[in-house]
Amino acid sequence: MNDTIKKPQNTEWPDSANAVLLLEDGSIFFGRGYGREGLSSGEICFNTSMTGYQEIMTDPSYTGQIVTFTFPHIGNTGSNACDYESEKIFSAGMVTAELPTPPANWRSTEAFDDWLAAQNAGGIAQIDTRALVRHIRDAGAQNALIFYAETERPALTELQKHFDTMPQMAGQDLAKTVTCDKSYQWTEGFWNPDTGTYDSAKTPDDAPHIVVVDYGVKRNILREIAARGAKVTVVPAKTSFDDISALNPDGILLSNGPGDPAATGVYAAPVVAKLLQSGLPVFGICLGHQILAIALGATTKKMPFGHRGGNHPVKNLETGQVEITSQNHGFCVLPETLADGTTESHVSLFDGTNEGLSHDDGRVFSVQYHPEASPGPQDSSYLFDRFLEQIACRRKQTQAA
Repeated sequence: MNDTIKKPQNTEWPDSANAVLLLEDGSIFFGRGYGREGLSSGEICFNTSMTGYQEIMTDPSYTGQIVTFTFPHIGNTGSNACDYESEKIFSAGMVTAELPTPPANWRSTEAFDDWLAAQNAGGIAQIDTRALVRHIRDAGAQNALIFYAETERPALTELQKHFDTMPQMAGQDLAKTVTCDKSYQWTEGFWNPDTGTYDSAKTPDDAPHIVVVDYGVKRNILREIAARGAKVTVVPAKTSFDDISALNPDGILLSNGPGDPAATGVYAAPVVAKLLQSGLPVFGICLGHQILAIALGATTKKMPFGHRGGNHPVKNLETGQVEITSQNHGFCVLPETLADGTTESHVSLFDGTNEGLSHDDGRVFSVQYHPEASPGPQDSSYLFDRFLEQIACRRKQTQAA
């Protein structure tokens, strides 16, 4: 199918198309739809991962975003009940080069396109995703619409009217829309291939207690902590400092999540600032990294098209080692705005943007990428060990005092 980017004036639907992707700048891609019929809308972005699409679609950090997959063959691992990173799909839609393939994996319980439809999510295929990604790279992230219907063919000018009511990603506090309603305990550990389930984490009586502030947390972050023998309590994004303190935590983890960190930081950063004054070890991931930076006096900015994929090289400035990382973010911290006593610890080897920070006392640190992966490499799982080590060190100091 010819997928040349066109402008909407006097553009007719080709006979072979039952779906269309419209970009806010007037770019048009015709293709074939799958999953749920109807209209899907959000900020268009792209992910370079070769697998893990079920985890990607259920990552709350993709709230309000249409994900373009650069890898052409999506669907061969199907879907199952174990690969959710949250309770449902949060992505606004997906774009692929080819229609989802039939599943060919022993863990699959449902074809991927059937799963999408059941989850009330839709997508578009048979378009030139290489041209689309190049366009996003050049023109920057922007709002987009997918319309898919087997019989309906609305005028493109009518579809474009939806852009008038769509908010931009900058300025949106989306964490409040995906966070948990109330606090809960998490006890699930690592995947056990012998049983085909996740192990129940063993928590000794003297286990450290970690409170996770849920800005849109992925389940594998919680598994990484629980599997290391910690007691895990997850609390909503707007939980106050007093309510967190009442849980008597030994450490605080600030989770990943969607939206503009400056918007979420209006209520989140003051709480984090008080937690920093308490002396507790604090570990931030992705949006949690950005919220921590804001609490330390730094600022953030919207990136042209963000970092999303499982193959991003990051240099650890403290050790000189390079990690291949899993990433999903459209905003970044400006390292020149970090206050005295806070150091840039990691940097992207793609574009030099900030990928981590560390406070001079060592108990407070964060990374822009996802050390829990799912999907992606496991080069950075040592960060969870570092977090637990800081907690153990502080507990010893407190007991000695």
